[in-house]
Amino acid sequence: MGIPSRSSSRAVDAVIVGAGAAGSLFAARFAAAGRSVLVLEAGPAWQPGQLVSSQLWSRRLKWGGAPVLPGGSHPFGYTMSAGWGLGGAALHHYAGWPRLHPEDFETRRRHGRARDWPIAYEALRPHYDRIQREMGVSGDAEAEPWRPPGEPYPQPPLPVFRQGHVIAGGFAALGQRVAPAPLAILTAPVGERAGCLLDGWCDAGCPTGALANPLVTHIPRARALGARFETQATVTRVLLDGRGRAAGVLWRDARGEERRQAAGLVVLAASSVQNVRLLLASAESRHPRGLGNARGLVGTGFTCHTIASAYGVFDEPLDNHLGVSAGQQISQENYRKDLPREGGGFGSYQWGIAPALKPNDLLGIANTRPDLYGAALQRFLEREGPRIGTLSAVCETLPSAARRIELAEERDRHGVPLARIVNVLDADALALHAHANAEGRRVLEAAGARVAWNGTMAMTHALGGTVMGEDPADSVCDPEGRVHDVPRLVVAGGSLFPTAGGGSPTFTIYALADRATTRLAAH
Repeated sequence: MGIPSRSSSRAVDAVIVGAGAAGSLFAARFAAAGRSVLVLEAGPAWQPGQLVSSQLWSRRLKWGGAPVLPGGSHPFGYTMSAGWGLGGAALHHYAGWPRLHPEDFETRRRHGRARDWPIAYEALRPHYDRIQREMGVSGDAEAEPWRPPGEPYPQPPLPVFRQGHVIAGGFAALGQRVAPAPLAILTAPVGERAGCLLDGWCDAGCPTGALANPLVTHIPRARALGARFETQATVTRVLLDGRGRAAGVLWRDARGEERRQAAGLVVLAASSVQNVRLLLASAESRHPRGLGNARGLVGTGFTCHTIASAYGVFDEPLDNHLGVSAGQQISQENYRKDLPREGGGFGSYQWGIAPALKPNDLLGIANTRPDLYGAALQRFLEREGPRIGTLSAVCETLPSAARRIELAEERDRHGVPLARIVNVLDADALALHAHANAEGRRVLEAAGARVAWNGTMAMTHALGGTVMGEDPADSVCDPEGRVHDVPRLVVAGGSLFPTAGGGSPTFTIYALADRATTRLAAH
């Protein structure tokens, strides 16, 4: 027999699942509107003072819940790009904050590919502006010829070190422009948040608060306004009332006891994968295929980014230990999706130039040469390590019928089916990645590298699965994230994205959440 559930002490206006970027913003906005809010987060209750600049530490901030199973011809590694605990993935994100381009919202209309977003760039523009003021984004808007219209960045750009200057010379030699990277990282102190130390530990969290993450932005604001956060709280099911409306959730606490939380509004703000998993696992007699899934659309529309990286050895030390994880500069010179490219390929991509390097682990020098080990690796690190320059491209992939998030037969310790990501990269995605690999080597060679090579393909940013649209026949949610088939149930975060664009998604996740809460809080 299962453990009997017991109700929480009182109902709330809104229960939010997940304390990452979208969930923490929802909590702050709803609390500011006078609503009672409870946020349920499956992972630990991190505090800024617990963050440690260590490659071993950084792994603790990655997904630590039920396994997500791989599937398809190009398995997607979920753990690295997902979060665990207060702050979610936004606790360890690199804070590279480009805006999507108008083209990204109109891929079908302009190119006859994939699908359009139900909103245009101009609908998000004021929310991009508001969020960048609120979070303190640094950069130089005038130096970005490709940047869509919007307010200037509130913080000046971070400095560029020798590695960045040298690689920028390679872009210039190829007739391409670079600009300071737009980063959700403070150049100068604001309140209790310090300016960046430029020591490149973004992936391990930021104990100084220079990097905008929920622990130093929306979570303390939400708490000050009365929102409550419950950690080690695993939500297992969305509950409906007799009229078919979302009415609360079932969740398990740290001891495994089942609890029931009543709420006037349920917001799923977990990762794309966990949002889909929870909708499908909440199937009941009125929704036998899962909530919002009457047309079989929940879990479809999955997409992600591939990462193409290039490395080169130069004749001089490059101070490559300095800077930030996202890179010192960007280039979106060839962002347009339909540019003719040798070898084909469709989609957008951007370069992150000169990220800070570490000896090993995710951003490590050792990982660039897996053929070396032992004494040979030691010699390579000592002799060539300080002279390595690098850049990475974030490359778009388009959703397809072959890509999806689904439930597996295996179950977690609470009896909930595990999620599986079925990922298949099409010819366009593979060709675009290959194009970026080749271009990265050309840039480094033009910059003066004695030798240049590529890293292995990585994939990140799980997006889609509860795609938004105006028509319930071809989308799961409306543009504010309301599930078409279930009143009072809202989805937030990257699972709403119809397409991925060619840059990191966190800024757009915040902008979408800001737009949604502006509209929802009034009701």
